[in-house]
This record gives sequence, C-alpha cells and structure tokens, in this order.
Amino acid sequence: MTAPAPYSRISELPSHAGETVRVRGWVTHLRSSGKVAFVVLRDGTGLLQAVLVKSSVSPETWTRFGQLTQETSIEVEGEVRPDARAPGGFELAVNGLSIYGESPIDYPIQPKEHGIDFLLDNRHFWLRTPRQRAIARVRSEVEQAIRDFFYERDFTLVDTPILTSASGERSGLFSTEYFEEGTAYLAQTGQLYGEAAAAAFGKIYCFGPTFRAEKSKTRRHLSEFWMVEPEVAFNDSEDNMRLQEEFVSYIVARVLERRQPELKELERDLSKLESIKAPFPRVNYSDAVEILQSKGSSVTWGDDLGAEDEAILVQDQDRPVFIYNYPKQAKAFYMKENPDDPRTVLCDDLLAPEGYGEIIGGSEREDDHDKLLARIEAENLPVEAYNWYLDLRKYGTFVHSGFGLGLERTVAWISGIHHIRESIAFPRTMHRLKP
Repeated sequence: MTAPAPYSRISELPSHAGETVRVRGWVTHLRSSGKVAFVVLRDGTGLLQAVLVKSSVSPETWTRFGQLTQETSIEVEGEVRPDARAPGGFELAVNGLSIYGESPIDYPIQPKEHGIDFLLDNRHFWLRTPRQRAIARVRSEVEQAIRDFFYERDFTLVDTPILTSASGERSGLFSTEYFEEGTAYLAQTGQLYGEAAAAAFGKIYCFGPTFRAEKSKTRRHLSEFWMVEPEVAFNDSEDNMRLQEEFVSYIVARVLERRQPELKELERDLSKLESIKAPFPRVNYSDAVEILQSKGSSVTWGDDLGAEDEAILVQDQDRPVFIYNYPKQAKAFYMKENPDDPRTVLCDDLLAPEGYGEIIGGSEREDDHDKLLARIEAENLPVEAYNWYLDLRKYGTFVHSGFGLGLERTVAWISGIHHIRESIAFPRTMHRLKP
C-alpha cells in the first residue's frame, strides 16, 4: 500500500519542488475556464495557487471544486512546480482535493469597501485579510525583538500583577471587588513592582497587558494595551534615554531585516524606517514650549503636551525626539525632582516621527523617602497602599530609572497605519468589548 504524501506548509514548498505533497488551508480566490480551474489558498505561512485540469483529475475531485466558496477549508494534493507567475513562485498541480469545512456564500468580508464598525464587529474574520495579517506579523516580530533585546543584555523578565491595590498613574482605573480585601484595580503599569525587582536583579523588564479607564476616543488610545517596562538599578535619567534610543533602533532594524514582505503589503515607506538610528534629538521641555509658542500653539509652561503639540515638535525630524524634564505638576508622583530646577522632574517622553506621538514615557525614580512620601500625600493618594513602595527607599535606596514602551503605538508607527485599533488582534475601546 502506497504511503500518503507528506503534508507541507506553503512556506516550505520550495524545498519540495518536483515532489507530491498535501497542503491544507482556506480558499481565498477561485476561477475556472471550464477545463482548467485555479484555487488560491492560504495556510498562515503564505499563498498557494493550486491548478486542476479537468481531464487529469477524477470526476469527484472536479465536482468538489464546484462546491468551493471563499474561506472553505480544504486539503489539496499534487506535484509542486516552479512558476514565477504564481504567488510565492510555486504552484501545485492537483490530483486530489478534500473539503474539511464548507463556507456559506454569505461570508461577511467581501472584496469591497466595508465601514470600520462593520469590520470591527467582524474582527474575527477581518484578521484573515492580507493587510491585517501583515500588521499582526509585524507586531509578532516587534514582540520577539523586545524579548531578544533584553535577553541579549542579561535582563531578567519579571511578571508583575494585573490586580493591584494602588495606582501608578493619574489616568482612570478599572476596579473590581477582591474577596475580603476590598477594591482592587486592573494594573495601569507594572513599574512599581519592577522597581522592587530591580533591587533584587539589577536590571529587569516586565511585559504584559495594562488597562486605562480614560474616556479617550482618539486614534492613539485603547482601554487595554500591552506595555514593556524595563527598570535598571543605578541608571540615571541620561542612562535611561540612551537605553531607550538603543532599544527603539534595535526594534526597527529587526522589522526591516525580517518583515520586508509585510511592510510591502502595508505600502510602508521604508526610507522612513531606515533613518531610525541612535542618537535621537533631545529637547528640554522649556525649550519645547518656546518652539511651540513660536509656531502658534497656545501651550503655556506647566501644561502637558497634547497630540497637536507633539506633532509640531517632530516636524522635519527623521527619527524620534526626546522631550525631557517636564514640570512636576504634569507628571506622576514617582518621578525624581530635578536638583537643577525643582519645578521639574527628571523624565522624558519619546515622540515618534510622522505624527505618531509618544511611544515611550520614562523617568529617573524618586529615591528619597521623604520627598516621595510628600508627593504621595500631595496627590491625595492612600499612603497605606504605598507603604511597601516607600519601604524600597528605607532599606538600601538607590538611583534607578526605567520607562514604558506602548506596544500598539510602536506597531502602528512602524507599520505606518493610521489607527491604533488595527495593531492588536481584538481591540478594546470605550465602546467596544466584543468580539
């Protein structure tokens, strides 16, 4: 009895030229001249054109072709043949076809324009389209680059809690009742726990989902997003910015190296990414305010910078720009007071070029117990919830700094997509909790 042909992924077909294999996937396109039929299918690794010649296949196989519709899941068997005109440079000369799962003709995502709400309601299908698959692969590459960057530099990955008793930021919190302990909150950041871990390991990072209950409807905000947050013992604010520019340059170079087909599918201008190399320009907050005012902005010293202000500051820049040492009143309680100007704190925002806004927020942390306590009290935060955090300043306090990079904003920038909601598989926004 003849052994069945081996299965192959589409991406593996070049190594099987001239051989007979079986391929499984989903139908994307169909056409037939009556005597010759073409099926294009995808399997997650690529596209394959399968060719059926009526005179060379069984009547049952030809009948099955007639039953195919968009997104039918199938298996095809045949000889792998080079063909420069076919997707991927190879096609399959089919001698057998099996149907795994039929697909009704009313498949929601058709080759026509759909409204964004319709597409988001059908996100579970929209993910199958070429553009969305390309974005997802860029995201996957960015995530792997993040992990590799820190692994190569001997950082320890620390998984921080999602349920917490205290806030790290000023933005809104999602709350839930936690057994007999009272109210718990979905984490806005893993940073506070990361600081504790930095005292144990020297340099760490956490990487996971974070939650902000801000009522924001902009193209740059999600209610649930992923953030990577390194924390490094004995790094000051200058060290922190150097790490950030090295980190971002590494990520962009990695995507350029390994995701050219996806960037082509997204029609990304590669020259915009090829210029992303350290060092990045640095602009003091006070100087930034003067620049903005000279260009007609109504911002005044002490204000946080809005999206329009950030876009102005990166005009004519070919790489990200640091804005550093913001006013104390505009930033979080844990940032270290600037000894040269106590009105400000030692922090930075890294603004992506092309108007994509802030992708990183970082700072040197306040390592003085009494100053940190005073900031907590000034913000009217519950001191008891931060006692463990204050303890870090009692027992061997140390200079340290860290930052948070928003994954979705970074993916949107690198991919060149307009709205952050396409940079995560199932976006959560103010008005979207499903699918």
